[in-house]
Amino acid sequence: MELFKDKVVIITGGSQGIGYATAVKMAEEGAIVYACARREKTFDHDNIHYHPLDVTDEDSCRKLFEDIMEKHGKIDVLVANAGITKDAMTRKMTGEDFDSVINTNLKGIFNLVRYFGPKMEEQGYGSIVAVSSVVGEQGNIGQANYAASKAGIIGMCKTWAKEFSRKGAQVRVNVIAPGYVLTDMVKSVPEDLLDKFAGQTMLKRLAEPEEIAEVITFIASDKASYITGAVIDVNGGMRL
Repeated sequence: MELFKDKVVIITGGSQGIGYATAVKMAEEGAIVYACARREKTFDHDNIHYHPLDVTDEDSCRKLFEDIMEKHGKIDVLVANAGITKDAMTRKMTGEDFDSVINTNLKGIFNLVRYFGPKMEEQGYGSIVAVSSVVGEQGNIGQANYAASKAGIIGMCKTWAKEFSRKGAQVRVNVIAPGYVLTDMVKSVPEDLLDKFAGQTMLKRLAEPEEIAEVITFIASDKASYITGAVIDVNGGMRL
């Protein structure tokens, strides 16, 4: 039986990495997937549709909401995955780079959930899964902006888990906190650093995007119907 038969799923950052792997996995489980990103991408799977989206642009987020409502009249799952990094030691980090990461990683999720969260509450059900990071829980040198954005995601999602279910709606909001994942962005890091990151995990390796996608798919599905307000670590036992 397909986990997401005829369910409408939105995935931000859906054109690559974790987002792309999740789009493929959920489409295989019967979902109608809208993979959202700034750059257009063609997908092989008939159930995956590209939709343009800039999470930092409130009009772009509203347009996505309006398009989905016009086509389907509902939203079953929102996977908030879009994110960027602009690393630097604090003494060298510019205000522009700090704001850019916060606006994409943190406010970008707010820009979407302010529309889709209340809609889920109104329809009485829905699942939101936001992608944070081990860095949001433990911090990391040279990533003050990224750590702040990912920690903020956890606080917002715990708040939304309470807000959208307060009148009895079965709206679940959860957070996935991955460690280092072998996305194209991470693969550009020098090999010696990748080896160092792998050595910081108990499993002595980095994750594949598909491994994170499996967890997101489970948490978003009805199989996890009693899990909400949770932060799920998927980091191979990593200690920064």
